[in-house]
Amino acid sequence: MMLNSAPSVLKRSFLNILTVIPSRLASSRLPQKALADINGLPMIVHVWQRGIEADLGPVVVACGNPEIADAVRSAGGTAVLTDPALNSGSDRVYAAVQMIDPESKFDVIINLQGDMPTAEPAMLRRLIEPLQHPAGEMATLASVITQADELESDAVVKAAIAFPYEGAAVGRALYFSRAVLPWGKGDNYHHIGLYAYKRSALARFSQWPAGILERRERLEQLRALEQGMRIDVSIVQTNPLGVDRLEDLNMARELLL
Repeated sequence: MMLNSAPSVLKRSFLNILTVIPSRLASSRLPQKALADINGLPMIVHVWQRGIEADLGPVVVACGNPEIADAVRSAGGTAVLTDPALNSGSDRVYAAVQMIDPESKFDVIINLQGDMPTAEPAMLRRLIEPLQHPAGEMATLASVITQADELESDAVVKAAIAFPYEGAAVGRALYFSRAVLPWGKGDNYHHIGLYAYKRSALARFSQWPAGILERRERLEQLRALEQGMRIDVSIVQTNPLGVDRLEDLNMARELLL
């Protein structure tokens, strides 16, 4: 299978990176949102373009529905069909990886969420930095919460992060929750749902059953923590807009003019 590829701008000695965008049409709050029009293009095509702009290697969309695959292919992208019944985005990503890369040429997999059309390419490059360390297994992003309503909202996932020193830009995730954490004075962090995995870590993750905390909080990354997997968190300055509601879609249309 031919993939759209681009030479990487990163100086790296061992990372062969594949970006996979999981997408399906089953959205209760904004039906058919993957195909929602944003200034003449379906949202999923905008997300695919952000992946290409990051210049990290091939980008493929893991589709739960043939309509999404048709939209991506019409724009010149690569798409594969995955089982629509898969439980999580990461499960969909791994299913696509097995189809696309049976020879395991790629050792790092980026999970770029299909509802983040404003994700900045620099964020994806920042995302993979912790995985250049031999002990890195899984990586994600967070930003400092600056608004009180974000802190109190259960729609905003918070990350409890252990930093090696004050002011460090990368730390290790201890927990994720929809509740406010940690308690006390200091920064709180808004988790950004973009992930990168070492190939072997993604394979293990996808074989584990959903954990008790994962089901309770409805946060798939807790499956990794419950099983003892290391998650490194890089701090960034801004949050990409996640499109969940009509208001978000209208904002994306303004931002992507």
